[in-house]
Amino acid sequence: MNNYEFIAIEGVIGAGKTSLARLLSQRHNARLVLEEFEDNPFLPKFYQDRSRYAFQTQLSFLASRFNQQKSLTSKDLFSDFLISDYLFDKDRIFARLNLGEDEMALYDRIYNIMSGIAAKPDLVIFIQCSVDRLLQNIYKRGREYEMDMAVDYLEELNEAYNHFFYHYDRSPLLIVNANEIDFVNNEDHLTYIEDHIFKVPLKSQRTHIHPR
Repeated sequence: MNNYEFIAIEGVIGAGKTSLARLLSQRHNARLVLEEFEDNPFLPKFYQDRSRYAFQTQLSFLASRFNQQKSLTSKDLFSDFLISDYLFDKDRIFARLNLGEDEMALYDRIYNIMSGIAAKPDLVIFIQCSVDRLLQNIYKRGREYEMDMAVDYLEELNEAYNHFFYHYDRSPLLIVNANEIDFVNNEDHLTYIEDHIFKVPLKSQRTHIHPR
């Protein structure tokens, strides 16, 4: 059995990271920590005008994630491990994509101070999706402010995530190709992913799985 204290799940908007985190936490008695995106007052404005609200949106997310990270190292006597639907390191993906040169320089100064306390996961799960699948999931859940998201921005974001995790080496990485699976409604698909997380020994720092 793979014994983890902290698992982080990542993916582009609409990949299903929060759904998978909820399912795993319920089925394996894990403490669940979710990204507080709904508390960011700038996010709806950002999707309407990226250049105007990018810096405010980014700093608001960074502050929220930093406050959460401070609590991740505390043990929960009633949970077997911790699972989160985001990785602190990925914050710079959005910053690089949306901030200007001067804003990025200031952001990096703040980020470098905060990143020193970020908890390091024992395993990172990256849910990899095509843009078409992401759009299907986004429209299905129907968050009003996400409907303003430009398709070209989602394509940029997807490419940036793939690039980031292609080079990611801080923790063992499990890459789940989610174009052909439905772990929310298909028990077999979810069990297949669970087996690779908890039962099948990881043979390398980077493992790809393609459930059918």
